[in-house]
Amino acid sequence: MGGCAYPTKSTGQNGTKNAWQGRLALRVDSDPPQSFAAAFELTGAAAAGELVLSTPIGTTLAILTWSPQSARLRSNGEVRSFDSLDALALQATGATTIPIASLFDWLAGVATPTDGWQADVTQLANGRITARRTAPLPTAELKLVLDQ
Repeated sequence: MGGCAYPTKSTGQNGTKNAWQGRLALRVDSDPPQSFAAAFELTGAAAAGELVLSTPIGTTLAILTWSPQSARLRSNGEVRSFDSLDALALQATGATTIPIASLFDWLAGVATPTDGWQADVTQLANGRITARRTAPLPTAELKLVLDQ
């Protein structure tokens, strides 16, 4: 997960950045430990957006889409609906719930705490964000490295 990066993929109608891409890694300190890594492309906002997860060679693993009315996971030619964005994120990673809605704050440089997650955005200028969940157990760590 090395390299320099900046969250500058595209710009929304109001001039704000609304899309990012890079790599993410999630480690969950469970028994046994679990980990998940993927390339990602995140677009939209906390209320409505899309997260595409891919392998390092570009094969799409999953496409997560959400709006106030729905949360859907497209994977392996199948579409599944969920009651919430958190349930959708849990199914997509298979490890723990990633606070997807909070990613938008973190990518804007605001370390909004969410459901036991604390984000370190001090390296955002270098294209890096690290977030740690200390509660509820098991603890977890999420690392994002943004592409240029």
